[in-house]
Amino acid sequence: MRFAYRFSGLLGTVYRRGNLSFTRDGNSLLSPVGNRISLFDLKNNKCETLPLATRLNIVCVGLSPDGSLAILIDEGTSALLVSLIGKCVIHQFYFHKPVHSVSFSPDGKKFVVTKDNLAYLYHAPGKKREFNAFVLDKTYYGPYDETTCIDWTDDSKCFAVGSKDMSTWVFGAERWANLIYYSLGGHKDVIVACFFEENSLDLYTISQDAALCVWQCDTELDGLKPMPPKDAAKEKKAAEDDEELLEERKGEEIHGKADPSEEETRNKVKYSRIFFNKEGDFNNLTAAAYHKKTHLLVTGFASGVFHLHELPDFNLIHSLSISDQRIASISINCTGDWIAFGCSGLGQLLVWEWQSESYVLKQQGHFNSMVSLAYSPDGQYIVTGGEDGKVKVWNTSSSFCFVTFTEHNSGVTAVTFTSTGYVVLSASLDGTVRAFDLHRYRNFRTFTSPRPSQFSCLAVDSSGEIVAAGSQDSFEIFIWSMQSGRLLDVLAGHEGPISSLSFNPMKCVLASASWDKTVKLWDMLDSWRTKETFIINSDVLVVAFRPDGKELAVAALNGQITFWDHDNAVQTGSIEGRHDLQMGRKELDKITAKQAAKGKSFTTLCYSADGQSILAGGLSKFVCIYNVKEQILMKKFEISCNHSLDAMEEYLDRRKMTEFGSMALIDEGGGGDEGVAIPLPGVKRGDMSYRHFKPEIRVTCVRFCPTGRSWAATTTEGLLLYSLDSGLIFDPFELDIDVTPSNIRKTLSQKEYTMAIVMAFKLNEKKLIQEVIEAVPSSEVDVVCSSLPDLYVEKLLEFLASAFETSCHLEFYLIWAHKLLMLHGQKLKTRSVKLLPVIQFLQKSIQRHFEDVSKLCEWNIYNIKYALAISQQRGMKRAAEETPGDEEELDSDSDYLIKKFLIGNGTGLNLF
Repeated sequence: MRFAYRFSGLLGTVYRRGNLSFTRDGNSLLSPVGNRISLFDLKNNKCETLPLATRLNIVCVGLSPDGSLAILIDEGTSALLVSLIGKCVIHQFYFHKPVHSVSFSPDGKKFVVTKDNLAYLYHAPGKKREFNAFVLDKTYYGPYDETTCIDWTDDSKCFAVGSKDMSTWVFGAERWANLIYYSLGGHKDVIVACFFEENSLDLYTISQDAALCVWQCDTELDGLKPMPPKDAAKEKKAAEDDEELLEERKGEEIHGKADPSEEETRNKVKYSRIFFNKEGDFNNLTAAAYHKKTHLLVTGFASGVFHLHELPDFNLIHSLSISDQRIASISINCTGDWIAFGCSGLGQLLVWEWQSESYVLKQQGHFNSMVSLAYSPDGQYIVTGGEDGKVKVWNTSSSFCFVTFTEHNSGVTAVTFTSTGYVVLSASLDGTVRAFDLHRYRNFRTFTSPRPSQFSCLAVDSSGEIVAAGSQDSFEIFIWSMQSGRLLDVLAGHEGPISSLSFNPMKCVLASASWDKTVKLWDMLDSWRTKETFIINSDVLVVAFRPDGKELAVAALNGQITFWDHDNAVQTGSIEGRHDLQMGRKELDKITAKQAAKGKSFTTLCYSADGQSILAGGLSKFVCIYNVKEQILMKKFEISCNHSLDAMEEYLDRRKMTEFGSMALIDEGGGGDEGVAIPLPGVKRGDMSYRHFKPEIRVTCVRFCPTGRSWAATTTEGLLLYSLDSGLIFDPFELDIDVTPSNIRKTLSQKEYTMAIVMAFKLNEKKLIQEVIEAVPSSEVDVVCSSLPDLYVEKLLEFLASAFETSCHLEFYLIWAHKLLMLHGQKLKTRSVKLLPVIQFLQKSIQRHFEDVSKLCEWNIYNIKYALAISQQRGMKRAAEETPGDEEELDSDSDYLIKKFLIGNGTGLNLF
């Protein structure tokens, strides 16, 4: 068993808070998800979460104009400079105060950061190695309240800053003689956004009360005059040495005045204002974006409505309601075709194509915490159930949710797939167990109990015919038939709530765990009688069968994991897991984290695909993986480093303690911007009953992929995926001194293909194995497969399964897989339990290619029939007029048209 698993993706959450940003080409979207960043590829319909994280939740993202760098700023004081090409952290910086917004200049040489009522101009990181990537150039003073937004002119000469004091300030990035600063007033509410017109100093400002002001400047960008040097000799000397000049001007302060004197305004840039009325009855504007080339203004409101206007005439183009929650962020791509909306209340992310009035992307995670998950048998899909009553199915390849079932009226407690992979079952606290069809996307079965019961757990047998659900309140287990939907039996015997159910994969035996400190085995083929009862020392929380059905794992409230040979009713081992949980300290805890961990336990268990290891998680930020045979901890995975969640601190922070208790008891977020949209009478800042909520980190469910290549966990952060590390790891197998790359290539040149393959697998370098296998002629595949040792047949099958995901030689690798399975099928069958993850991984890879190619082939067949029908109609019309000798020419013309159509379609005729 290899443990080179690394974080590979975040599902279940698509947007939390912060600003959305399109990439330079306009085809991808950056979305902040907690303390991570997700990249949505809208052209290829894929999502990727970058393998980096900040210490707290991200509040703003600054993207460089060339799209290679990004600045991630969290809700604390730290910032990360990230390379989007290498997907790694380059530099970390502390601003010492919370940052409200960040923006790069269009030329990429500088960027502005706003803190409190100040604006800081920094030199942007260059392409060379730098000791300090954040070099302060100037500090700008002017606004009297917190700043809210930033925008640059197209030539990077000036920038504008909006403020909560209802004013907008225009500053020069350099020392201009006729524009050092300019204060623009006139709004009656907080400035939400400000935008410069294209290649102009004309400015649009829009406030929270939906009032738009157009500020017309009497000076063009070319009319800005450089500041004359105060000391010509000093300037000349400094110009000879750029670094000396930079050090001289580093940290320069520019103080603005709301009321400049008459001498300061003489021969200066001047603005005039045009005021537009409010946008109807919508007076709580929360976000806005402007596209300079198309003059398109998009405004979003707290009611979930957005408007599209054409500036400067302010003509309404379109209005639509996309949600019932406030729109937190808006972004427009470079072409002006796609508009991205982020709603933090429900975690919605939408990309709207306004010209065709259609969705390019429409994703929403679970509103509340996810409770349960399950992999499909082939590992292509994951189903999740949440406390919001929704059941969502996710594609592991694209990381997108493609169907959501909302039939449940209360929280979903358990979900699972049947053995076919086309039916999803879910249990809920609303007293129903529902079956969903993934072919027609409908709820085709609803199982209920004679008396209303809240179902806490769910299981389905390997045949998919028997459905079992455990009750919290009646302490009973209900058994239904999948085909008829009838209740077959009610199993009574437990004296406490049923906490977990699990079917034996190889036998029709059901294991049930309860808070009455017992685990019972029920024989489904023998009148549902109790086959065995295991007495545990503490309340039982979860049970799980090994994939081969020969072992049962039980996790109890005392933190122990015990292993049982259920056929002989013998305990085979135990693991003390309380100390491995490593609980964090909550903000309001009065005891240490070490003392709090003594009362914690694992709440979810899952065997690995080969049955040699077991995953365990609970109320902690760690997921532990144990070796079952040796009963030792192999590795601990830290699922999150986000300190915006509770129970993350290991030690008490004395700086947060006062003589009256913890500072966490003082709620500073009440009635803020995240509160209700309409304030109460006499209240200036929203509803004072609003309270800030800090969720606690926990792992509610862990599951291993049937292919053994990855595992998933539902956590407070979302659905986290961990897959095998595909990086360069030197892991040789039975390596000899003669096994070298040069000897392998020498053996290959001598056409000793079997020996070359064996030597390549001993060295175990993926690129070298691929080179050797692809050098084997297709006519020799049969001979090589027949002479290959059994040990290397398994390794070759695993390599083929992984090669299918990246290689374009589909037919060649299919020949290899077909020959191996045909020649060694009987021998592989004897080791089917051990080889099941490899076979399922191979099936998943082939199935994915089959779905893609089959759609392409069906489309091509339809096009061929259409082209033939048109050519036959034309041939019949021209048959009477043309001579018989022209028929061959007509057929050749039709064939030429078909070939030209197919080649132009990018398919080629070799697919058939």
